[in-house]
Amino acid sequence: MKIPSLLLRFPHCYFSSSACFKSFHFSSRSHFLCTGSLRPVHLYCTKWMFSLKGLRRELCHQATVDQPIEGLSDREQGFVDKIYSGLIQGHRACLAEAITLVESTHHRKKKVAQVLLQKVLSYHREQEKLNQGKPLAFRVGLSGPPGAGKSTFIECFGKMLTERGHKVSVLAVDPSSSTSGGSLLGDKTRMTELSRDMNAYIRPSPTRGTLGGVTRTTNEAILLCEGGGYDVVLVETVGVGQSEFAVADMVDMFILLLPPAGGDELQGIKRGIIEMADLVAINKADGDLVVPARRIQAEYVSAMKLLRKRSKVWRPKVMRISAKTGEGISDMWDKMTEFRDLVLMSGELIAKRRKQQKVWMWNLIQENMLEHFRSHLAVKDKIPLLEEKVLSGVFSPGLAADLLLKAFKDGL
Repeated sequence: MKIPSLLLRFPHCYFSSSACFKSFHFSSRSHFLCTGSLRPVHLYCTKWMFSLKGLRRELCHQATVDQPIEGLSDREQGFVDKIYSGLIQGHRACLAEAITLVESTHHRKKKVAQVLLQKVLSYHREQEKLNQGKPLAFRVGLSGPPGAGKSTFIECFGKMLTERGHKVSVLAVDPSSSTSGGSLLGDKTRMTELSRDMNAYIRPSPTRGTLGGVTRTTNEAILLCEGGGYDVVLVETVGVGQSEFAVADMVDMFILLLPPAGGDELQGIKRGIIEMADLVAINKADGDLVVPARRIQAEYVSAMKLLRKRSKVWRPKVMRISAKTGEGISDMWDKMTEFRDLVLMSGELIAKRRKQQKVWMWNLIQENMLEHFRSHLAVKDKIPLLEEKVLSGVFSPGLAADLLLKAFKDGL
C-alpha cells in the first residue's frame, strides 16, 4: 500500500478522506504501532469532523484489553497483569489484593484499579457468552438489625453451600467510628469455620462514614469476586436503614433477617424496609423462641399482603430458620434457587442488572461531582467562611448553599 505524502510529513496523524468532497474528516492520534498497518495502540482518539455546517470535534473511546493502557508505567502494567492472571485462576490472595486496590482512595491507584476492572469486566462478558448469556453468579444481599444472627447464619449457610460444591464470597461491611474513624472488622472473627474453608472468601470492609457501608467499592468488589470464580456472592450490610435501599440496587435477591422479637407487623411496614425484601427469614427459631418466631412469621405474612407487588413471577416469602441448629437452612436455599430460576426465565433478572448499572453510574456521578465541587478553586476558599457564617447564624444554610453554587457556576 502506498503511503500518502501527507502522512509522511505528519507521522503523528492519520488522515482518511471520503469520496464526497462536501465532507472531510480525519482522526488525530498520538502514537502508532508499526506492524505493517496503521493500528493505534492507545485507547483514546480525537476525531475532527469537517463539513459545510462547520467544525465538530468528537472524543472516541475504544476499550481494548490487549492493548497497553495510556499512562501506566511498565511496572504498573505488570502489576495489573499479575493480579488479573491470579484472579481468574482463583487465587484468594490476588482477589484480596485486587479489592484492596479498588478500595484505595489514592489518585494513582484508582486509575490502576479502573484498568484492572476493565480487564475483569471483559473477561466476565466472555464467560457469560460461553454460559449462553446467563449470569455467572447469584448475588444476594443480606441485612437485618443488630442481634439478628447474621454472622452465625452466614457461616452455617456458607458451609452448606461449599459442601454442595459452590464457591461462596462474603462481603461483610463493618461500621466505622465517627470519632476515631476506625472499624472493628470482627465479622470474619465470628465466622471461624467458614474463614478456613478454601472454597469461601470473607472480606470485611469499613464503611468510612458511608451510611450502610454500601459504596462504589462494594459494587466493584462483587465484580472481582465473580471474576475469581465465586458463584454465590453474599453482601452483608450494617442494617441501619438506608443501606437496604442501596444494596437492593446491586444484588439479584435481597433477604431480610429478623430476630423473633422484631416488633409487630405495623412496625415492619413503618420501617419501609420490608417492601424491599424478596425473602424474610425469622432467625433463632429454636428452643423457647419457637412460639414467638411463629407469631412473628404470621404477622409478617399478613403485613406483606398489604404491600405492592414488585415482581410478576415472585411473591415474597416469610420463613423460620435456626442458624444454631441448621433447621430450615436447606429449605431457604431451595426458595432462593426457585426465585433465581423464575426471574431468570422471565427476563426480570437481566433487566434488573442492566437497570442497576445505570443507577450506580448516576450514583458515582453524584459522588464525584460533590468531590469536584468541594475542591474547585472558585469555592474551595469560600466554604470555610460560609460555614462559619452558618454556624454563627448570620446566613441560613439555604443562602450559603446558593452562594457557593453561584460561585461554582461562575467559575466554570
